[in-house]
Amino acid sequence: MLISPACRDALEGWLIHRKSLDGVADNTIEAYRSDVLGFLNFITGHFGDATGLKPLERVKPTDMRAWMASERKRGVAARSLARELSSVKSFYRWLAEREGFEPTAVLATRSPKFQKKLPRPLAVDAARAMIDTVETQASSDWIAARDAAVLTLLYGCGLRISEALGLTFAQAPLPDVLRITGKGGKERIVPVIAPARVAVDQYLAVQPHSLLPDDKLFRAVRGGPLSARQIAKAMESARMQLGLPATATPHAMRHSFATHLLEAGGDLRAIQELLGHASLSTTQAYTAVDTARLMEVYDNAHPKGRKHG
Repeated sequence: MLISPACRDALEGWLIHRKSLDGVADNTIEAYRSDVLGFLNFITGHFGDATGLKPLERVKPTDMRAWMASERKRGVAARSLARELSSVKSFYRWLAEREGFEPTAVLATRSPKFQKKLPRPLAVDAARAMIDTVETQASSDWIAARDAAVLTLLYGCGLRISEALGLTFAQAPLPDVLRITGKGGKERIVPVIAPARVAVDQYLAVQPHSLLPDDKLFRAVRGGPLSARQIAKAMESARMQLGLPATATPHAMRHSFATHLLEAGGDLRAIQELLGHASLSTTQAYTAVDTARLMEVYDNAHPKGRKHG
């Protein structure tokens, strides 16, 4: 059943609000659109009424449970359903304030429980081997230099893959520090280590395309902007060659940056700033994986922790 024009207009109004006032990224906007549109379609069919916003104002806890049960029956995982519910709640907060109705039935809905997957870092030697391997398996010298430069930015500077691929030709050669605009339009200052600057310089010296200042720095074979999927595929081949697990992804290189900094004595709050995390708890999730191992090292090294034979 098609949703009413009023519901569709409300959805578009909310998305415009999130993008313009909150600085939400385009990919996130599309995810919001999909999540809320699915919910609106369900509610419209559930009530059999596509007139105005009335179906949305009538939603009760039993209707929310029916929607969530329908999603689970469709095969939606608990983690994905939790994200959908979060999108729907955000939409309802905005709509209820605008239209003056009571949103408690939706806002009070409990998110399904799921086990959060902690990101897994690579060991220092594995991270370095990954960069070396994507170089050696590339089909040409300039692609080898390109892939190595991208991974060096992820591992050496802690950039997200979208941030590395968002760099423009005008930013080259890379300065000592980069001003990066991350999630939610949040800006941060990122020091650029010498190996990252050198890797980008080596790529620029051999890449065959003519670039304008506003062009993306990293290019695909045919000259278009490089996609994250192409880097992920290069890492897939490299990790198979190295015998590394499927968790060895572009995101794992960024995570490895954070973990290895912490192991070297880095301050957690400073690492939070470098990564551009809004909350310290997110940064702690990056490093929690290693807490048990660090305690084991401490216990073995500390006189009170040593077992006496």
